[in-house]
Amino acid sequence: MHKISHITLKRKLPAVLALVVFLFLLLVCRLFYIQIIDGSGLQTLALDQWTRDLPYKAERGDITDRNGVVLASSRSSYTVYVRPNDLSQHDKVAKAISSATGADFDTVYKKVIKKDVSEVKVAIGLTKNEMLTIAAYDFDGVYFTEDATRYYNYGNFATQLLGFTNSDGEGQSGIEQYYNAYLKGVDGASYTQTDLVGRELDDNVTSYLTPIKGMTAKLTIDFKLQSFAEKAVNDAVMTYSPKSASCLMMNADTGEILAMASAPTFDLNDIPRNDLSYLLSGAKNLLVTDVYEPGSTFKILTSAIGIEAGVIKDSYYCPGYKVVDGQRIKCWRSIGHGSQDFAHGIMNSCNCVFMDIALSAGASTMYDYFEKFGLTQKTGIDISGEGGSIMLAEESVKTVDIARIGFGQAIAVTPIGLAAAVASVINGGKLVAPYVVDSIYSEDGKLAYRNTPTVKGKTVSEQTSARMREYLYGVVEEGGGKNAYVAGYRIGGKTGTAQKYKDGAIDRGAYVSSFIGFTEINGERILCLLKVDEPEGYVYYGSIVAAPLVGQIFRSIFAYYGVEPTLDQENIPSSVGMPDIDGLSATAACEAMRKAGLTYEVAGEGNKVVYQFPAAGAKIDANTVVYFVLG
Repeated sequence: MHKISHITLKRKLPAVLALVVFLFLLLVCRLFYIQIIDGSGLQTLALDQWTRDLPYKAERGDITDRNGVVLASSRSSYTVYVRPNDLSQHDKVAKAISSATGADFDTVYKKVIKKDVSEVKVAIGLTKNEMLTIAAYDFDGVYFTEDATRYYNYGNFATQLLGFTNSDGEGQSGIEQYYNAYLKGVDGASYTQTDLVGRELDDNVTSYLTPIKGMTAKLTIDFKLQSFAEKAVNDAVMTYSPKSASCLMMNADTGEILAMASAPTFDLNDIPRNDLSYLLSGAKNLLVTDVYEPGSTFKILTSAIGIEAGVIKDSYYCPGYKVVDGQRIKCWRSIGHGSQDFAHGIMNSCNCVFMDIALSAGASTMYDYFEKFGLTQKTGIDISGEGGSIMLAEESVKTVDIARIGFGQAIAVTPIGLAAAVASVINGGKLVAPYVVDSIYSEDGKLAYRNTPTVKGKTVSEQTSARMREYLYGVVEEGGGKNAYVAGYRIGGKTGTAQKYKDGAIDRGAYVSSFIGFTEINGERILCLLKVDEPEGYVYYGSIVAAPLVGQIFRSIFAYYGVEPTLDQENIPSSVGMPDIDGLSATAACEAMRKAGLTYEVAGEGNKVVYQFPAAGAKIDANTVVYFVLG
């Protein structure tokens, strides 16, 4: 036998000791990792294995208007759970639940007999009566949790603005989505100790984690003004059966959105989740997401640019068209406006005047002001899905394009983008950022977030702004915006009638009718934009379709704020009878309108009148804009 000498042992001993020390240190490190670093995670796993929890959904925070009117809140509903291992009469439990809730018995039964789970959710959204009916049976193994279900206090009201939540209470659109992190709250739960198969222990003590309600969002919206906007949109839909209609109001001085309404729409308490097309069309906030060619409302910006650039002429002549780059571009009034000054060019909404201004200013100046007006970027409004303007690149724009842009064609903007730009023209030149949430605060009243007016830049001078206000007052008092006039009050604005394009060509008979107006109330300027997309029938001019609805809105606002009329009674128009011009020539019809003292708009290029609005003999205000079609 080979003997190991003490010298050999002496040599190997340090290596053995080093190995022992290494293993000991390895064990210490592992214990340190388990106990200290990963301890909380392992404790959670252990707790999860030996406890069963029932969730308690936190109440979502309220959404209110600027005056505290609650628009969205939470209501209690109940969820029923069963622990199959604790049940002794599975069929009776299933029958009781299906009977109380109207759920299919077989579906419920399959859930309550499951053996591979310790707990199963059987039904959600129960009313208090349904919950109490089931609870009266006093079944072992049947439990309930109280949940918070989203409820919209006025149903089909500000649908696109407020948005909605999914079945888990997460915001999916509108304010609900944009401010979801503030609104959703913190869920709670109850914890019950169980054995390995999920049976409750005899000495169990159930612990509770109380849910925390979400924060309240206070909007800039005024409930009353929103009601006026909703009514105007509904009236547009009922009268003209358009593809869509929408209306916004904002404080032109601060950017606060006072109202936003759109159609098509739906009841937020009855969301059409099974009809995806209807859901998407009704949930889209058209005032923020979609772009359109604004037509003559864009002439407000062209006018301001012309004044700032110093290119306004003493007089203009309109023969009914202008030839640019060899293309004959028509004025909306095919027989022309003749000679006119700039003020009357705005009142008449003469395309030739605005083509001249845009061409005199030039592409470089026009595009510089588009940037100043914020049209080259999004407004940043606190609503998801904002669209951006569509315009030709400056380096590729042609002379004929600039001419068309001057009167609102060959450029597409969002309604909110146009409203912000126009607001700057009438508020002294401040480009303000629009916003819809004023503040957010916790249930105990602590402020978590506040929006404040933000001026993004300067667009025009105070002098240009004051001059433009007077011109736009003239449009309503003497020009094509007369149908927005409210006797005794000053209202400014501009009509818009834009042809739509399809597959690169004009879509015959498809128009966007709009009006953007403003008035001053208690020292603040309120701006209102109303847009009707593809009104049906002969009547499609913005002066006929949109302007009266905006006048209706302002009339309601004056009454709401108790604003007394400021104009003399002599400025209040008298009533006249609508002449019968059916079958008359264009010349004779125009002469009849002139004798009656009526402002008119005419469509078509035929030789005689084939349609008139209003009907012959109708009693109308002398300031009403009337309409007839030549065929």
